[in-house]
Amino acid sequence: MKNDASNNQLKRTLTLIPLVLIGLAYMDPLVVLDTYGVVAQVTKGHVATAYVAILVALLFTAYSYGKMVKAYPSAGSIFTYTQKSIHPTVGFLVGWAVLLDYLFLPMVDLAIGGVFLSAAFPSIPITVWVPILAVIITTINIFGIQLTAAITSLFVTFQTLVLFVFVGFVIHGINEGMGMATLLSADPFYTAQMELSPVLAGASILCISFLGFDAVTTLSEETINPTKTLPRAIFLIALLGGVMFIGTSYVLQLVHPDFTSFKNTDAAALEIAVFVGGSFLKAFFLSGTIVAIFSASLSAHASASRLLYAMGREGALPKPFAYIHPKYKTPVFNIVFIGAISLTAVLGELEIIYSFISFGALLGFLFVNLSVIAHYFIRGKKRARGDVIRYLIAPSIGALLILWLFSSLHTTAMLLGGGWLVIGILYTVFVLKGKVDYSLTLDR
Repeated sequence: MKNDASNNQLKRTLTLIPLVLIGLAYMDPLVVLDTYGVVAQVTKGHVATAYVAILVALLFTAYSYGKMVKAYPSAGSIFTYTQKSIHPTVGFLVGWAVLLDYLFLPMVDLAIGGVFLSAAFPSIPITVWVPILAVIITTINIFGIQLTAAITSLFVTFQTLVLFVFVGFVIHGINEGMGMATLLSADPFYTAQMELSPVLAGASILCISFLGFDAVTTLSEETINPTKTLPRAIFLIALLGGVMFIGTSYVLQLVHPDFTSFKNTDAAALEIAVFVGGSFLKAFFLSGTIVAIFSASLSAHASASRLLYAMGREGALPKPFAYIHPKYKTPVFNIVFIGAISLTAVLGELEIIYSFISFGALLGFLFVNLSVIAHYFIRGKKRARGDVIRYLIAPSIGALLILWLFSSLHTTAMLLGGGWLVIGILYTVFVLKGKVDYSLTLDR
């Protein structure tokens, strides 16, 4: 049942720049350095090309998000879009699948943060760092989205500084004769030995680099003029992130063209940091990585709590999930709930969690494209010449590109994601039993 209490509302305070910064923080500008070594080997030295491929695919999806947020500026994001444009049950199941992304990404961030901090301070184990991080991040989110946005903005600024300094050292090294000794080369994008299949495989891995460009849609009810601001923010986040990733991977390939020589592909960027900048750049890079993990955790935590709020408000989850604190105007119960789940980061098993995240995120991306077709082209009957391009062709291209990425998922991801969907179906049949407030989903 919908709760209409006057204090059960989120407060509109966010503008374009804070939204873009929150989205970039969720994506983590430094993630390009974390994944570079692995993808360089998969693509045989064509990471930049893989980034171009995934960016093109996700810009179509970003376009679809922009269209749907204009129709439904709600904190429910893809859950709301699918529920209202396709079918309530489909909407719940898509929202259930996307929970894999929103619920487990904060936990992954804390796990990685605990690993880095344990490496920096060996006397303190990860089982101590994870609860400390969880308490800090949970507390900041409770006190309001403005505080989260302010802290996130500072952290993203620092991450961007670290990235620019890193790239600056790389460019200086190239000018000094390192690697290819030239800043102009087509090799990072194309060589005679380049094969399409490895590049596409690398692009599917890099999908995780862009997780978060869509997360700001969960802040719709805290955004000033969301139908105008959010579409711009979504597109800018994807575009700016993609440009940074392409540019960084381009110069990394120039300064270290032998992608087969890394001692540890998982830490290839750290090897490059030592190669071009010595101990100073190594320490600076590590500090940036820790800050990146912290800011990504803040953003992921905030977005996850808003999705739970939307599902609770419409009766898809128990009533406490729809509670808003009267003073802080935040979904306190959900924030604490996410914090409690994040504590499981001490258990590890990141590979399995990443499989969960990829399944949920890609399924959500697929249905936001399908929602545009259902809402505008089918239900809204917008079928003039220009409308066919905007509301059928463009989202269809986005859906097909996402389907291609989805088909590249590991079998484990498909099995685990399928199992999670089965649980959602059973929850729908035996727990909800039609209790979702469908009146909220049938307006056109």
